[in-house]
Amino acid sequence: MNDHPETDFLDDDHFHDQCGIFGVVGSAEASNLTYLGLHALQHRGQESAGIATADQGRLLLHRELGLVRDVFDETSLKKLTGHKAIGHVRYSTAGETHIKNAQPLAVDYELGSVAVAHNGNFTNYEELRTRLESEGSIFATTTDSEVLVHLIARSRQLTQVDRIADALSEVRGAFSIMFLTPEQVIAVRDPHGFRPLSMGRTKDAYVFASEPPAFDLIGAEYLRDIEPGEMVIVTDEGLESRYPFASKQERKMCIFEYIYFARPDSNLSGISVYEARKELGRALAAECPVEADVVVPVPDSGVPAALGFAHAANIPFELGLIRSHYVGRTFIEPQSSIRHFGVRLKLNPVRAAIQGKRVVVVDDSIVRGTTSRKIVKMVRDAGAREVHLRISAPPTRWPCFYGIDTPSRSELIASNHSPEEIARYITCDSLGYLSIEGMHKAIGGKGYCDACFSGNYPVAFSQPGHTRRQLTLIGV
Repeated sequence: MNDHPETDFLDDDHFHDQCGIFGVVGSAEASNLTYLGLHALQHRGQESAGIATADQGRLLLHRELGLVRDVFDETSLKKLTGHKAIGHVRYSTAGETHIKNAQPLAVDYELGSVAVAHNGNFTNYEELRTRLESEGSIFATTTDSEVLVHLIARSRQLTQVDRIADALSEVRGAFSIMFLTPEQVIAVRDPHGFRPLSMGRTKDAYVFASEPPAFDLIGAEYLRDIEPGEMVIVTDEGLESRYPFASKQERKMCIFEYIYFARPDSNLSGISVYEARKELGRALAAECPVEADVVVPVPDSGVPAALGFAHAANIPFELGLIRSHYVGRTFIEPQSSIRHFGVRLKLNPVRAAIQGKRVVVVDDSIVRGTTSRKIVKMVRDAGAREVHLRISAPPTRWPCFYGIDTPSRSELIASNHSPEEIARYITCDSLGYLSIEGMHKAIGGKGYCDACFSGNYPVAFSQPGHTRRQLTLIGV
C-alpha cells in the first residue's frame, strides 16, 4: 500500500476525466445557476472549482482548490455579479494540483478580457508551449489550457471570436471549451467531439454543460448537443452557430463516457448512459457466462452493468458492497495495520448477501489491478465461496492522450499480462472482459474513440518532452 491509501483506492483502478464545464448567458442569477450546475458536474473533477462572471465590461473571478460546496458560499457568489458566467471543476491531467492551475483562466489583453474553461487535453501542448516560450511568452501555469490564452493574444485577427477560432485552429486533441468575454459566451467542441457538451434553455437564459443532468437541477430544458467542430456564440442579442475548422472530421466521442465517466442519468448523443451500461452488462453475461449465486456491483459506476448482467444471466442481484460517500481527499491511516484500509474507506461488504455464495463481482475497468485485488480479497474475507470478476469493458491496454488521467502503458496491467495472469494476481476464481466488438454493439455502433482498448488513436500526439522546471509560488 502506498503512503496515501485514499488515492491508492480512488485512483489505481479507475480513470478520471479532466473536468466539467458550465455556462450561462442572460440570467440575473448567472453565478448561482453556475454554482448549481457545477455541483451537478462534481463527479467530473474534485481538485478545484471556479466561476467567472461578466458585469459592466469587466470579468469577475473566484476559484479555489476543493469541492464546489467548499469553494463557494453566499458571500462569494454575491460578489460574482452579472448576467453571463462560466464555471469549471477540475481533475488534473495536464499540470499538477495547485491553485495556479485552477480554472477558469482569466486574462486581459489587447482586445479586452477573456476567461477560459477547458475540458480535454491538447495533444500538441508540449510543442506549442516550447514554440511560444522561444518566442517570448511567459507562462504562469503548468496546464495545457494556458497555451490557448497565448495563441489568442498573438493572433492578428480583428475580433475576439475570430482570434479564438484562429487559436483553436492551432491546437490538436480533445476540447470542449467555454470562453467568457464582457460581450459574449462562446462554447466550442473539437472536430472529433471527444468530450461531451450540451446546450439548454431556461425561461430567460441559454445554458451549457458537460452533461445534461446539470440542466435538470436548475430547471432548464435540454435543447441539443453542441456538434463536433461547432462554435456557438451567445450575446445579449441572440445566438449564432459557426463551424470554424477547416475540414469536417469523423466523430470520435470517448466511449468511456458511457462506461464510467458520465452520470448514469445523462443522455449523450441521444443515448441513455444508464441503458448503455445495462446493455454492456447484458453483453458481458452473454460473452463471459459463469455459474454463480449472486451478482454484486462495485458501486457506483458498476451498478447498471451488474443489473444488466444479473438480468441476462438470471442470477439474483445484491448490493453486496456498500459505498461510503463521505471520503475526503486525505485520510490518516492508523499506525496499527488494518487490512485493505484504503479500500475499506470507500467500500464495505454486506456479509449476509455474500457469505457462503458464489459471487460475481461486476466492475467497469481494471487499470493497475491493485484495487481489484483488494476488493476480491475483501469479498472472500466476508465469506464468499467463489469470487468471479467481470469487467463491462475490454482490457485497458493503452494510455489516453485526450483528457483522461491514465498511467503509462507499462503500468497498465492488461498491456503486458493475459487475463489468466491478471486473474491469478487479483486472486479471483475467474476473470472475464467484454470484447471490443461487444462494447461497440452494446453502445450503438460507430463514431467512438476506443484508443485505450484498441490502441487506435484518432489524433496524433506529441511524445512527452523534457520535464519542465515546476514553478513554486509562495503565499498563494
